[in-house]
Amino acid sequence: MPQATSALTIPAPAPSPVSAHTPARGPAPAEGKRGSRSEFAPLLRSVKDQGLLARRTGWYAFGIAANLLALTAVAVGLVMFGHSWWSLLLAVPLAVFSARAAFFGHDAGHSQISAHRGRNRLIQLVHANLLLGMSQEWWNDKHNRHHANPNHEEKDPDVAPDVLVFNQHQAVGRTGFRGWLARHQAWLFFPLTTLEGLALKLYGFQALFSKDGPRQTPRERLIEGGLLFAHVAGYAALLLAAMPVGQAVVFALVHQMLLGLHLGMAFAPNHKGMEVPDPDGEAWGHLRRQVLTSRNIRGAALTDWLLGGLNYQVEHHLFPSMPRPHLRLAQPLVRAHCRALGIPYTETGLVDSYRQALGHLHRVGDPLRTPSAA
Repeated sequence: MPQATSALTIPAPAPSPVSAHTPARGPAPAEGKRGSRSEFAPLLRSVKDQGLLARRTGWYAFGIAANLLALTAVAVGLVMFGHSWWSLLLAVPLAVFSARAAFFGHDAGHSQISAHRGRNRLIQLVHANLLLGMSQEWWNDKHNRHHANPNHEEKDPDVAPDVLVFNQHQAVGRTGFRGWLARHQAWLFFPLTTLEGLALKLYGFQALFSKDGPRQTPRERLIEGGLLFAHVAGYAALLLAAMPVGQAVVFALVHQMLLGLHLGMAFAPNHKGMEVPDPDGEAWGHLRRQVLTSRNIRGAALTDWLLGGLNYQVEHHLFPSMPRPHLRLAQPLVRAHCRALGIPYTETGLVDSYRQALGHLHRVGDPLRTPSAA
């Protein structure tokens, strides 16, 4: 998900060994040579034997119901107190519970919630399209390509150069405003994430009306579009019914900015600064492709809740359909398996993960800060 002065510096992490998704709906097949069947198959077998790929429908039902009640409570609070500027404080819990909806939509897209494809699609449509105004199909298409080839410069859309750049050669030649962004992107990263909530809506509508968007039947496109417009209409109606127009605009901006920041803080630590596959080098199997490019975040129950389980990024990438509450249970198996094979397993604290990610973004902009580039 996307993105000071040059005299300032950001502490850089230790250099990575390399410079600078299996389909997301289920566990990837074991595949060829080093980093392949001989490496991944025993781990997959252990995970299956312990029942860690079994669905946790009850856990999800309780979590979804609780989150919907929380969103309803915030909406009621807006209706009751919207006339006061103090109601802007409700933008904070609304952003937090909106992010929870995004996490449930993410899990449904990976078939973590139900073994029935139609039920997962319905859950994701409700949480992504209706509650967030984000296109389900646009997100699935982009996210599945990321899972299949994380950090691959030619195949992972999350590291394609856009507002941000993720490798030094992407920064070379950038001039004007784009060059300024690349030079200072480490400092600008979190401010830019405040635009993510609005960007997700924009990308969804753009994909819906684009001939190059995800392939959908007319009926699927109609459902997607209807729910996206329903979100916009319902969101505007709630705010305008609860408060004056000017206050409603301010509330919407604060809410969307906080939502974007929350999502950015959840997604930022996962892959930035981790290894980058060499397109001309030895092909990695599923195990190495997912483990070497992913970073886990240490923490307890609060970290799991705030980051939506994405702090177990290694396990999530290895087993995309694994229910969220099982990721922490799979972690000891994955860590021990990687240790036995001599494969680096990266895990760090939350603050240090941001330091590493921002340090990587800062180094990427180095070519534009040298005298020759200037």
